[in-house]
Amino acid sequence: MTNESDQTFQIEVQRLHKLTVYGRWLTVILLWISVGALSIWSLRREIGLWLENFTWAAVRYGLYFHRWPTLGLALCLAMTLAVLTWQSRNRVRGLPQREKQGLEQQVRRIRQQGPSHFLWKWVCKGSQ
Repeated sequence: MTNESDQTFQIEVQRLHKLTVYGRWLTVILLWISVGALSIWSLRREIGLWLENFTWAAVRYGLYFHRWPTLGLALCLAMTLAVLTWQSRNRVRGLPQREKQGLEQQVRRIRQQGPSHFLWKWVCKGSQ
């Protein structure tokens, strides 16, 4: 590989990583809009009671006796924290070698498939 093509390859890897970050945050946002909103809506009476007279016991029993909304909120919260942790680790320590190699391999597959790959126009089109 020449120096110029190696540089464009690294730019494409960075673009794919950026798309991965956007995809994860989009997933979190869609989860909060769908599952999170339904869970909060299902807990609206309990939330009203909590606002009126807040105690930790009321929160505990409200969540305990409404298991599906509690699981929905736990899923949304867990996904949010997972993406925050993942992105923070990548910013502080850099991308782990294993993930970088996976992204490079995926870019090679996108290049090999060409314009028929659904990510080609976002990853490779500007570099060609």
